[in-house]
Amino acid sequence: MAHEHCDHSHNHSHPTPAGRGLALAFFLNISFAVVELVGGLLTNSVAILSDALHDFGDASALGLAWYLERVSSKKADSAFSYGYRRYSLLSAVITSTVLICGSLFMAWRAVDRLIHPESVNAQGMLLLSILGILVNGLAFKFTHHGHSHNEKAVSLHLLEDVLGWVVVLIASIVMMFVEVSWLDPALSLAISSYILWGSVKRIRETSLVFLQRVPTDIDLSSVRNALQKVAGVERVLDLHVWSTDGQQNIVTLSVRMKLGSPGGAALRASLTEALGPLAHHHVTIELLEANEPSLGCEST
Repeated sequence: MAHEHCDHSHNHSHPTPAGRGLALAFFLNISFAVVELVGGLLTNSVAILSDALHDFGDASALGLAWYLERVSSKKADSAFSYGYRRYSLLSAVITSTVLICGSLFMAWRAVDRLIHPESVNAQGMLLLSILGILVNGLAFKFTHHGHSHNEKAVSLHLLEDVLGWVVVLIASIVMMFVEVSWLDPALSLAISSYILWGSVKRIRETSLVFLQRVPTDIDLSSVRNALQKVAGVERVLDLHVWSTDGQQNIVTLSVRMKLGSPGGAALRASLTEALGPLAHHHVTIELLEANEPSLGCEST
């Protein structure tokens, strides 16, 4: 044969279905968000209302993660030839957009409360903060042993929630003894700003995956140099690496063989080995004989 074209090396490891821990974390979070919303209204605390919004966003993320974890594990078909992994990215975009809009609204409310301060029920804040630490701590316990990408991300977010409620607990104790009406809206503004920063960061990272940026943990020059050193390779013409969901990578490469190189399965095996960890994802290899033109765009 003149060349070996589009050899696919598949070693896909589909994520495990959303486990019982993720489901329990979702129901805990959505239930507590409702309690928190009512409690925030009763205590007149915009800090708690801000975190209630945060928890509704978290619950949405948990619900989508739970559902899309199963959808994204579906095998490739005629409609989605690379599989359904990008459904998890869609979840991230939706959740982050909701959180950004909500954070801006709650920040506006907090600034208004700073200008026109109102009293809050510190005792009620104290009770809700204790409940918040317990609920989010329990949800974190359910998810932090998870092996999927979704479960790891969710467990980290829940840990941040626990720490946020610790801050509310401290503030409520202070307000029980000292009249500081500005503390609650200031805390709300800090929480909203933190959520806004994290949500913008998440949207940026997700957008880069959608735009097929080379994953940040991959040095394309090092990969190219490793491939160039494989016996029988004259030149690596095309090398492209992108990710379907920020976890599973797609690799395509076009290699010109040295004159007289036998090529075939042995060379493809050597190239796959040179790819290292990337070989465990979706790999497409095009082998070209010495004088054969590449079908792709030559890259340097």
